[in-house]
Amino acid sequence: MGATQQINGYNRLHPYVEIMDSTLRDGEQTNGVSFLPHEKLMVARKLLRDVNVDRLEVASAHVSDGEKEAVRMICRYAASIDRLDRVEVLGFVDGHLSVDWIRDCGGRVINLLAKGSLKHCTHQLKKTPEEHIADIKKVVAHASKHDVDVNLYLEDWSSGMKDSPEYVYKVMDALSGEPIKRFMLPDTLGIMNPLQCVEYFRKMVKRYPDLHFDFHAHNDYDLAVSNSLAAVLSGARGLHVTVNGLGERCGNAPLASVQAILKDQFHAKTNINEEQLNDISRMVESFSGIAVAPNQPIVGENVFTQVAGVHADGDTKDKLYYNELIPERFGRRREYALGKNSGKANIAKNLEELGLELTPEQTKRVTQRITELGDKKEIVTQEDLPYIVSDVLKHDSSGDKVRLVSYVVSTAYGLKPGANVKVEINGKQYEAGATGDGQYDAFVKALRYIYRKHLGRTFPLLANYKVSIPPGGRSDALVQTVITWDNGNYQLRTRGLDADQAEAAIQATIKMLNIIENS
Repeated sequence: MGATQQINGYNRLHPYVEIMDSTLRDGEQTNGVSFLPHEKLMVARKLLRDVNVDRLEVASAHVSDGEKEAVRMICRYAASIDRLDRVEVLGFVDGHLSVDWIRDCGGRVINLLAKGSLKHCTHQLKKTPEEHIADIKKVVAHASKHDVDVNLYLEDWSSGMKDSPEYVYKVMDALSGEPIKRFMLPDTLGIMNPLQCVEYFRKMVKRYPDLHFDFHAHNDYDLAVSNSLAAVLSGARGLHVTVNGLGERCGNAPLASVQAILKDQFHAKTNINEEQLNDISRMVESFSGIAVAPNQPIVGENVFTQVAGVHADGDTKDKLYYNELIPERFGRRREYALGKNSGKANIAKNLEELGLELTPEQTKRVTQRITELGDKKEIVTQEDLPYIVSDVLKHDSSGDKVRLVSYVVSTAYGLKPGANVKVEINGKQYEAGATGDGQYDAFVKALRYIYRKHLGRTFPLLANYKVSIPPGGRSDALVQTVITWDNGNYQLRTRGLDADQAEAAIQATIKMLNIIENS
C-alpha cells in the first residue's frame, strides 16, 4: 500500500479508534439482566480505571430511582479521578427533561436519541422531519446552555440509509452545524452486512468529512464484529461495544473480540488495557448471571486450551500452533487439556508447569490412566494431575497378585443392589455374586464370600470410608475414595481415584488386597 492516507487527522491505515462501552445501558437490556446500583458502580470503576475505555454509557435518563442513584454514584467516582467527561447517559428528545435529569445526577454528557429513519420519525413519533429536527435543536440548545455535551444517536440509521437516505441527509444537513460532538450511527435492528456497512459509512464520511462518526452494531446475523470493523475501515472514529456482547436480542459487539481484531487485523490504536479484559468479563458474567460460552473468543474458558496432543507437541517445537492471541496478553495462560486426546506431549506440558518430573515409563502409565478417564468423557484438570500421578505410581500393577478380571454391579427399584465379581488371586480365578445395602456393599460381600469359601481366609473389616473431590478438581471429573481397613493387628489405608464413586471404592479395595498379598 502507498503512503498513509490522512483525512482530517484520521489515519486510514493505522486509525485511533475510540471505544465506548455500553454494558451498563444497552447491555442491561439483555433479557433477565438488571444490575444493582453498587454493581453498576463496580463495573464502571473497572471499565474506566482498569480497562481504560474512552467512554462509558451508563444508563437511560429518568428510568427509575435506582437508575438515578447508580448514575450519581458513577458520576461522583468519575469526577474523583477526573474522568467525568467519559460518562454518558442516553437521553431523549423531550425538551428539558433528559438534560435536567442528567445534570441532577452530576452528569455532563447526553447521548441524545433521535430518529435515523423516516419510518421511525413518521410512524413512531408521528412527526414530520422538520418538526423532529426542530425538537432536536431545542434539546441541543438547552444542553449547551447548561454545559452538557451532546452526542447524537440516529436510531435505525441502517434502515434509514437503506430505505430513506434523503431523510438521513436532511437531518444531517440540518444538524451538522449544531454543537454536537459525535454522530452515532446504529444498526439498531442488526440487519446490515459488512458490504452495506462500508457503502453507507463511506457515503456519510464523504458527505460530512469534518464530523466524528461512531458505529453501534447489533448481532442479529452474527455480524456485529464484522460490521464494526467494516465501519472502522470506512472512516468510523468510534465503536460501541459491551462486555461479553450483552445486549437486546442477540446482543452487541463484544469488547474483547473487537479490541483483539482491531489491533491484530487492522493495526488500529486504542486505549484498552487488554490484560484486564478477562477480569471484566468474569465480573460482568457474575453480576449479569449470563454465562460466557466456553468457546467465546478471548474470554471463553476453553479458548486458550490445547486438547490435541499434536498441538502440544507443536508448541514445544518453535510454537507451531501459536498465533498473535497469546493468553498472557489478556491476563490468562495457555492450558493443555487432559483427556483421551492428550498424548504424552500434553501430559508433559502439565507436569512441567507443576514442577513434576517423571520417567518416560511413568509418563506413559499416567497418560494411559488419563486416556481411560477421557474415554468416559470426563474432564481432567491440571489440579487433578498430582492425584492421578500419585494414584498410578503408588500402586504398580505389574506386581499385583490380586487382579479384578470383571465385575457387574446393578441396582433396580424395589430390589437390593447386586454384584457379580470375577477376580484372579495368585494366578487362579474365582467368581461369586452377592446382594447388599448398596452397589459397593454387594461387591465387598461377593469378595468376602470368595475369601471365606475358596481361600478359607478372613477378609479385612472396613473401618472408615471417605469420599471427596481432590482439592482444585471438578465435581464432574474425579472422585477420591479413601478407605481405612482393619486387618486384625493393624490398620491400612488405600485410595481409589476415578470418575465414578463406586469404581473408586473398588479400586481402593483391590489395592488393599494386593498390599496384604504382598506383605
